[in-house]
Amino acid sequence: MAMTPTMIITLIMTLVFFALMIFIGIRSKSHAKDVTGFVLGSRNVGPWLSAFAYGTSYFSAVIFVGYAGQFGWNFGLASTWIGLGNAFIGSLLAWLILGRRTRIMTNHLGSKTMPDFFGARFGSPALKIAASIITFLFLIPYTASLYNGLSRLFAMAFPGVDYAVCVIVMAVLTGTYVVIGGYMATALNDFLQGMLMLGGIVAVIAAVLNDNGGFTAAIESLATGSNGGWQYASFFGAEPLFLLFVVLLTSLGTWGLPQMVGKFYAIKNEDAVKKGTVISTLFAIVVAGGCYFLGGFGRLYNVDVAAEGFDAVIPKMLSTLSPVIIGIVIVLVLSASMSTLSSLVLTSSSTITLDFLAPMAKKKPMTEKKKMVLMRLFIVVFIVISAAIAIMQATNKSLFIAQMMGISWGALAGAFLAPFLYSLYSKRISKCSVAVSFVWGVGLEIVQLLVSLGALDVSASPVLSFVFRNSLYSGVFAMVGGLILVPIVSLFTQKACPKNVEDTFACYKKNMTVGITDNLGK
Repeated sequence: MAMTPTMIITLIMTLVFFALMIFIGIRSKSHAKDVTGFVLGSRNVGPWLSAFAYGTSYFSAVIFVGYAGQFGWNFGLASTWIGLGNAFIGSLLAWLILGRRTRIMTNHLGSKTMPDFFGARFGSPALKIAASIITFLFLIPYTASLYNGLSRLFAMAFPGVDYAVCVIVMAVLTGTYVVIGGYMATALNDFLQGMLMLGGIVAVIAAVLNDNGGFTAAIESLATGSNGGWQYASFFGAEPLFLLFVVLLTSLGTWGLPQMVGKFYAIKNEDAVKKGTVISTLFAIVVAGGCYFLGGFGRLYNVDVAAEGFDAVIPKMLSTLSPVIIGIVIVLVLSASMSTLSSLVLTSSSTITLDFLAPMAKKKPMTEKKKMVLMRLFIVVFIVISAAIAIMQATNKSLFIAQMMGISWGALAGAFLAPFLYSLYSKRISKCSVAVSFVWGVGLEIVQLLVSLGALDVSASPVLSFVFRNSLYSGVFAMVGGLILVPIVSLFTQKACPKNVEDTFACYKKNMTVGITDNLGK
């Protein structure tokens, strides 16, 4: 197979990128000597690394290729609102409302994961185990979905190269630097990957607009073209209500995702939280806003979405660009995918080890060394499983796998968002209300899965048909329902509130004694 200029440039960029990832992993080994260092970077991560770790875990190939293509096609330029929602709700408000309190309370309780937090906050091993099972079950398909956005882009850049090869190489390299360096390797790589994402998205937008005669000409073509229409160049797009649900799920949903909230556990201090809030928000405006803005021009290209699917939109836009830009895009998508993948597998392995297996070893508690070995082992296991699922999905187009990927976000956010948020602010949240939220969020998305697979028919009910229109709708109802149910159930189950709640909330009001200089007075 003859190497084209696009293939040569892309290959060089990719090899340099991979080499840097492994180098950073090896240099970070000294920070992963114990469980806290391996999982949380010893809770000593500064604002830039924390903000970029949060942002790069948020935005992956799923957004750049999948969501940007799908929602850009459905809403036109109005899809930019999704990116802005991600920036101001998913980043700015998340940092303001959750950041400081999460860092203080989790440090006070000594919790390293979200299930660990629920167990310590409510004095309930059962809640800890239940949360760890939910995390384990729904992060695996979510992890597998990260690979999907790569297939079409690699087919465009490397025609004839098997997609499975790409998945395996990416999985091996990500696993290597996470296993060696733990959280700090992930955070440092996230920073580098985030810088590549910032530069890459700006370069791609400029190239696509230039390819269509500039910003004004591109908008005119979108409003008058055969595939477009005025609604796709308008302020709120073709389906404003659907757009609102997409904004809510992809923005508010991050507040309940273990791999996102975990970034607040590791942040260094108060000053780092303040700076990280600003940095994370600006990062999201550029990356998320840029991705969805780019997708809004998808209808300028001749794509048969009925036959090729929405994942074909972004690759089609990029196929006419220069080899350098295509190389940048490949590295950009690799950066986005590997950063999110590393965060997910670290979250999964720490949860299954610390929250599920360790509590079962009651007679002979696990040593730090054994926990470290198990976490590294499960990182490999999770990466192998997710890569296998992604390859099967690409080969067999399994509907079940595709639907499972769609409901993962909704199930995790629906189960965890409300109890986690309220637990940081209210002493009156009961164990029963947390359990109800778990059942509500997971139960609603299981029903969504059955509806999507055709195993359950809700068409006779207009209300149910609306709720279960797709996983985006049911995911929003799962989150909003949890926010309503938790305080109501807590009101009627006050006796189930933890006894140590005053000690837990004392972490927000610590007294400090300081010396003063006496004077002689008058």
